[in-house]
Amino acid sequence: MNLLPAEPSVSPSWHARLTRLCDATRAKPPDDLASVVRDELRIDLTARYAGITIPHPFGKASGQLSHTLHQIESDVEAGLAFVVLKTVIAEDPGGRRTMEEWATDETKMKVERLHSSTGQEGWTVTWKGRGWGGTLEDYLQFLKASLDTAKERDMPVIPSVKYHLPVVGEDASFEEYRHTTQQLLHVWDAVGCGGQMVIEKDLSPTLAGDQRAGDPKTILAWIELVPRVVERVAPGRVRLGIKLLNALFDDRFQLEMLRSVRLAQPRPGYLVVFNRLFDPARQVAFGGWDLSDRNLRVLDQAAHELDTLPPLSGTGNICSGRVMVEYARRGCENGQIHTFFQLPLSEYTATGGNRVARALHTLMLHPTDGIAVWLRHLRDTGVLEERDGLVRFMDVVRHAARQRR
Repeated sequence: MNLLPAEPSVSPSWHARLTRLCDATRAKPPDDLASVVRDELRIDLTARYAGITIPHPFGKASGQLSHTLHQIESDVEAGLAFVVLKTVIAEDPGGRRTMEEWATDETKMKVERLHSSTGQEGWTVTWKGRGWGGTLEDYLQFLKASLDTAKERDMPVIPSVKYHLPVVGEDASFEEYRHTTQQLLHVWDAVGCGGQMVIEKDLSPTLAGDQRAGDPKTILAWIELVPRVVERVAPGRVRLGIKLLNALFDDRFQLEMLRSVRLAQPRPGYLVVFNRLFDPARQVAFGGWDLSDRNLRVLDQAAHELDTLPPLSGTGNICSGRVMVEYARRGCENGQIHTFFQLPLSEYTATGGNRVARALHTLMLHPTDGIAVWLRHLRDTGVLEERDGLVRFMDVVRHAARQRR
């Protein structure tokens, strides 16, 4: 699939409306900005995450920006669509963790410019951290407080878990899966969330540089194993999403991971595609345009070769509404963001509000890179049709599904 053109093509009168709205909300972005966009610009940003309807497609990926209650409070205040909490390392009832080496308290992050292999300048965030450094009990308290905080705005808060990933010849630690999943469910029920609990299983980018991920067959086996064991320990209670890594193999292997999902019984409830790239020389994960270029390229290939997949959550260099639309054109129902929430304040269109609010304002209303102008572009160029007077984000996703069939 060709990428969007360099500049959006919209009518001057509509673009003037967009500019006026951007300017009027710049000093104090409203916490229901998606509703304002719908009313003023007739752009419906309603999206989905894990089967849940959300007001717009922009959420926060698991990581250093989702490991304190203050961060969650700021996300609720800003009107973020959803938050995936930092990844907890699974424990058995005795507190033992097979994936212990992924638990760390390292929090220092470095935001820096990054030039891609094609010369595009972007951003990346570098840190040595991995998963939640505390205990499962600490995490359960954090999860409860986060769920309580988010209830007032009905913002989904999702735990992320690194369950045991066995190497060849090793059995999965069933007790880690059982204990961790059931403890998370206990909190979910106690808060009164109801229904299936959404959990993300993190195949983190640091796995790419670890010896346990050196065999492609091992990674494919994990993708089939994890849904089966989670269903066994909590029958019918969990809607599991698997965050697929960018392995240190070629694009064909990325497609093999997607194919292996089709063999899993049960299939994951959704997929997050794909985690950050990994630099084995520096032993750090990175993003930028090389990441989104690869992810979009693989999703294009998947559209040609795979007729059905679980719902997709896009991640990787979602640095603009335009990039979000590119992911949606390949079937992604939402976008998980990390780096864009950490840029210098001068990079945002808004001058007021917390950092997340400023980022959302930019993602939605930037005059040439925001999601609103690019959805309108698709309408004005005949790709999308209005329904009930609205241009709808989810119609981009539905169009991608029809193309796949």
